[in-house]
Amino acid sequence: MIVIINGGTQGLGEAIARRLLETKIASGIVLVGRSTERGERLASSLSTNGVPTHFFEADISDIDAPERIVQYTIEMFNRVDAVVNVAAATSRATLFDDTPEHFDRQMAVNVKGPYFLIQEAARQMIQRGHGGSIVNVGSTTGHGGQTKLTSYAMSKGALTIMTKNLAFGLMRHGIRVNQVNPGWMETESEHQTQVTQDGAPENWLELAAPNRPLGRLVQPNEVANLVVYCLSAEAGLLTGNCIDVDQSVQGAGDPPLPGVSDTVSP
Repeated sequence: MIVIINGGTQGLGEAIARRLLETKIASGIVLVGRSTERGERLASSLSTNGVPTHFFEADISDIDAPERIVQYTIEMFNRVDAVVNVAAATSRATLFDDTPEHFDRQMAVNVKGPYFLIQEAARQMIQRGHGGSIVNVGSTTGHGGQTKLTSYAMSKGALTIMTKNLAFGLMRHGIRVNQVNPGWMETESEHQTQVTQDGAPENWLELAAPNRPLGRLVQPNEVANLVVYCLSAEAGLLTGNCIDVDQSVQGAGDPPLPGVSDTVSP
C-alpha cells in the first residue's frame, strides 16, 4: 500500500507513519509538510526500516498543492492507495476575535486542502481501478467545541460531513473514507499551543492530566492504531464512519452549561 500522509512530519502524523511500518501495511510512504529539515530527517529515518519513505514540501492550503502531492507520489511509486489527512490549523479565535483572514486559513488547511487532495488521489485510484482507503483526522471539537475555537470547530464539523458524503459517493469505486476524531491529545504542537496561545505554565500537562477521567491525555499512538486499522484491509467494509477517541461519550450525562469563561462579548 502506497500512503500519502498530509501533515506527516511530527506528532500524530509521525506516529501513523511509524505504525504503518510496524504493521507492514505500507510498501511506500510520502510525508507531506512544511518543514523540510524535519521532514527529510524523518523520511530518512523511516526508510532505514525497509519501506521507501519520501518527504514532499507543501502547504496543503496552496491551490496547487494537492495536484503536486499526488503527481509526486505517482512519480515515486506509480500509484497511490491511501491518503491520511492529519495537517490542521488550530489557532484560537472567538466569534468576536475572529477575522476573515484567520477564518479562511482554518478552512483552507482543515477542509479545502484535504478535499482537493482526496479529489486528486481518488481520480488516480479510479483510473487504475484498484480502489483505496482514505482517513481524515477530525476532532471531537467538531461536535460543537469551545468558544475560543469557533472557526476551528466549524472546519472540523465540515470535515465530518465531507467524510460521510465522499464515503457514499466513492463506495462503488471500492474507495473507503473514514474519520478519526481525537480528543485532547498530548503532542509537541499541543504543548506549544498551550504555552504560547493559552498562556498555560510549562507544567500544564502535570496539572491537566489528573483531571481527565483516565488520568491522562489521549496519546498519539492510540489514535495512530485506529487510523492504520481503518486504512487496512482488516477494516473490511468500514466506510463513512467518524470515530471518537476521547474520554467522554457524546450525548450522555447532563448537557454542559457555559461558565463565565465560556461567555463571549464584543
